[in-house]
Amino acid sequence: MTKRMKIITWIIVGIVTTVLIIALTRRQPVTLRGSVLRQDVDANKQLPLADVEITAINGLGSGKSKSDASGFFSLTLPKGLRRRQPVLLQFRYKGYKPLDWDDFISDKLYVARMIPLHQETIAESRTDAVVSNPRIRYSVKSTAEANIGSAVRAFQVVNTGNTPCDNHPPCAPGGKWKATVNTQSLDAGVGNEFRNARVSCIAGPCSFTKVELENFTQDRRHFNVSVRDWSDTTTFLFEAEVVHPMTSDLIRETYPVIFGRALNFSLPASAEGPSIEADVGGEAIVFPLGPDLFLRWADCRMSPDKDQSRNYRCELKLGYQFR
Repeated sequence: MTKRMKIITWIIVGIVTTVLIIALTRRQPVTLRGSVLRQDVDANKQLPLADVEITAINGLGSGKSKSDASGFFSLTLPKGLRRRQPVLLQFRYKGYKPLDWDDFISDKLYVARMIPLHQETIAESRTDAVVSNPRIRYSVKSTAEANIGSAVRAFQVVNTGNTPCDNHPPCAPGGKWKATVNTQSLDAGVGNEFRNARVSCIAGPCSFTKVELENFTQDRRHFNVSVRDWSDTTTFLFEAEVVHPMTSDLIRETYPVIFGRALNFSLPASAEGPSIEADVGGEAIVFPLGPDLFLRWADCRMSPDKDQSRNYRCELKLGYQFR
């Protein structure tokens, strides 16, 4: 093959490779990513909107998605649609004006801001019920221990020293002398647990003994010990503190942050039974936040964090105002 033919061959291979790369790239679906917010001139009031229906429309197809609790959406377009092509993004959400956004397909971050149907006015209506002094109450489990005494027990491992084992276990380490293994199980009592358990040899030829097992059951109510003795009889002592664990609910209180018409707060993963206590219309009322997060004066949403803590946002309904 001549040098010229080699160059032509390499050019052809390069062209084919380029065409294949372009074809494969075009076949891969494109994903649009963005966030949906409430339109407001005050950045503190641009609240994320969840469950917004997003539709991307192009002459070659369409795709649909919904925003999550943080307002984020990820919308994968059908195959065939590629970057730099025109796309119409439609955002639909109850209580907000429909938003149609003409743009081009790209990997940029799309941030859409939707306008509420009932815009806030600078002066609140005098007929609105006033929500004031909100605070958050929740409980966490707390464990305490009552020391109810100690456990002490002596036990013997009876054996005769210098007796050949002759392959009749149990035997001493190495197998030369006959041994005895004594296993004991100690009970702390119903609802009680052992703490700081220890076993020690207090009499006899302790040098020729071995504690082979020391463990608690999963509930720490029982302690198991096993001792091997290959000389004369020895005496062992078991000692431990006995405690009674008690679980109680501690009530905690925190205060939310209010931006505009939204109340924001977060709770640790261990929080239970959250509720909002507030003065509504001049009356102090406790509003439990059940699994449905229902409040008669606000719409609430919860989003979990990676550490399992929970973020809450409650937006006032029409007819109510913070003060």
